[in-house]
Amino acid sequence: MREHFSLREFSGSLGDIGTLVPILISLTVQGSASLTSSLFFGGLWNILTGFYYGIPMCVQPMKSIAAIALTNKFTPGELAGAGLGVSAIVFFLGISRLLWLITRFVPLPVVKGLQLGTCFQLCSKAVALVKTNASFWGDSIIWSDNLWWACSSFLLVLFVYERRRVPVAMVIFMLGVIFALAQTGTHHQFNKVHPGGHFVHAVVPTAKEFRTGFLSAGLGQLPLTLLNSVVALAALSRDLFPGYNPSMSHITTSIGVMNLVGCFLGSMPFCHGSGGLAGQYFFGARTELSLYFLGTIKIIIGVVFGESLLTILKWFPKSFLGVMMFTASIELGLVARNFTLHPEDESRRRRDFVIVLSTAAALVGFSHDGLGFLVGMATALIFWIHRQYYLSETTSGAHTLLPTSSGSSTPLKTAGVAAATALPDEAATDDGFSGDRDGAHGRLDRARQAMDSCC
Repeated sequence: MREHFSLREFSGSLGDIGTLVPILISLTVQGSASLTSSLFFGGLWNILTGFYYGIPMCVQPMKSIAAIALTNKFTPGELAGAGLGVSAIVFFLGISRLLWLITRFVPLPVVKGLQLGTCFQLCSKAVALVKTNASFWGDSIIWSDNLWWACSSFLLVLFVYERRRVPVAMVIFMLGVIFALAQTGTHHQFNKVHPGGHFVHAVVPTAKEFRTGFLSAGLGQLPLTLLNSVVALAALSRDLFPGYNPSMSHITTSIGVMNLVGCFLGSMPFCHGSGGLAGQYFFGARTELSLYFLGTIKIIIGVVFGESLLTILKWFPKSFLGVMMFTASIELGLVARNFTLHPEDESRRRRDFVIVLSTAAALVGFSHDGLGFLVGMATALIFWIHRQYYLSETTSGAHTLLPTSSGSSTPLKTAGVAAATALPDEAATDDGFSGDRDGAHGRLDRARQAMDSCC
């Protein structure tokens, strides 16, 4: 293991920071989640995940829940209710091995519509953050937080967009931390930052908070978690680490345990994810050491400084935070371009795109994942009935999230392969991804593609 102690592993551990940091800061500053709990349990899950899986299996926020929580200003109980509800169902599907029911009957365009709607929600929140101190000049301009910094950081992101090895999110984050420290000192607020033992506290949602959180945010997160955090993740793990074959039941159980414990104690909801794994791999992570490093840093910061860090984070430039969140949300929305299983059929593509737009529009319009999911499912069902009745398309599984062959006795294996084929230029095989499975360059190219188009 000693030969893996390298700067590359450190760089890889920060591969998903562009998504984690803006969501963590926004939820904790808003008061929806505990900073101490989120850092402590996020770090703990990093370490335990690395120990159990032995690969850089990322731990990332549940983006759909975060988007609705930020838009609707969730209370801690409502955020906990969303996370607990999703994790309980995911945990049950894992231990009962009924995962195939969800992946079989939820159409792919509905999932893509939920991702697109979540993208728009996060983009809206990001723009609102930038507009908080929207000044180029005048008496109201703040030297550390203005439109000059927002435009500069966004141009920097665009300039290095195709150069994924440049840790632009880390650069923007560190600059924001420096500005926040400077403003904290200017306003003589360092006395409010108290190093010492900080501890987590239980959050017990009321029946109303649980219902609101789960129905408005958790229901729409469920298919995204099962597809991205379980099925596609298992397939991508097999491809990036030849010979490694993770169990989807173990992954679902892991996600369930993380949130049944963490959300009850005030943490924001976490999951695994194929995009996060691809990002960490692309930036250099090859072993669990990257997770040990990241997890240790999170735990130390959470326990030593805890909620008192909010004094500093409140001065973190909204311009930087908005740009980071906007960029992360755009990356999420990009995956919606692979919205159909029938790219050669223009009629099916058009109908599938209608489902995507209906789902996304309902989610954004109502600020409610559950209604977006139901509208998408109803639209897909109507099109399916129309196709069965008028076009006599009776092929088994003609419009499902993950196609299965009629004679297959292993639907989960087929599902795992199909989920991974969000990569637009590669066709799936029974073993995962097509193409050369040997060689670091081939796996690195697939990680880069996975970051662009995985579910």
